[in-house]
Amino acid sequence: PLRPPDMNDNNIRVSEILDQLTTVQLNLDWGLISSALLASLLAALVASVLYRFFYERRATGSQVHRSFPLLAVSITALFICVQTSLPLSLGLLGALSIIRFRTPIKEPEEVGFIMLVIASSIAAATFNYTIIAILYALAVVILFLVRGAAGFKWLRRDGMLILTVNRAAASTALPALEGVLKTSVSRFRMESAATANETTTCQYVFSGLKVEPSELQRKLDDASKGALAGVNLYLDRAGGF
Repeated sequence: PLRPPDMNDNNIRVSEILDQLTTVQLNLDWGLISSALLASLLAALVASVLYRFFYERRATGSQVHRSFPLLAVSITALFICVQTSLPLSLGLLGALSIIRFRTPIKEPEEVGFIMLVIASSIAAATFNYTIIAILYALAVVILFLVRGAAGFKWLRRDGMLILTVNRAAASTALPALEGVLKTSVSRFRMESAATANETTTCQYVFSGLKVEPSELQRKLDDASKGALAGVNLYLDRAGGF
C-alpha cells in the first residue's frame, strides 16, 4: 500500500540540495572564473575581427559576428557550472533542451566561426588557454590559405549567366552573344543548353566581370538584335565588384 510522504524525507532532500550548493560554491575559484570569462571574451573579439576582415563584404546582412562576445561568455559560464556538479549539469542540460534555433544560417562560413567561438569558449571553461592560442593560430593560417586559393584562376567563379533566345534565331544570336562575353568577362564557358517552347536557353559560368551588370545586359540585348528573350545574371560574390 502507498504511504503518505514523510516530512523527514523532504527535509533530508532539502538538506542534501543545500549541501550540494554549498559544495559548488566552495569549489568555485572566482579568480579562475574571471580569467576564463576574460579569455573567452578576448577570443570572441578576435573571431569577430577575423570574420569582418575575411567575410564581411560578402555577408548577406545577418552580421553574426555581433553575437560572438555574448555567445562566448555564456558558453564559458555554462560549462564552468557543468563542471562543478554532476546533478547541476544534468539539470542545466535538461533545461537547455527546450531551446530551438530555427533561423537559417545565411552564409556557410558562419558555421565555422560559430564553432570556433564555441570551441574556444569550452577551452576557456576548462582553463586550457594553450589550446585557444593554437586553435586561433591554425584558424588564421587556414583563412589565409583559403583566401589565397580563391585567387587562382581555375578556382574562381564570379557568377552564372542564363540567356534565353528565340529558337529560330539561336544559330546566329548565340555567337554574337558569346562575342559580347569575350569582351566583357575574363573567362566564361557554357555549362548547359536546352530548347523548349520555341526558345533556347544557355547557361554560362564566368569570372572576371569587366563591366557593370546593367552594362553587360545592355550589350547582350544590342548584340542579339531582338532575338534575346531573357537574361538572368547571378553573382556569387555580391559586393565584391
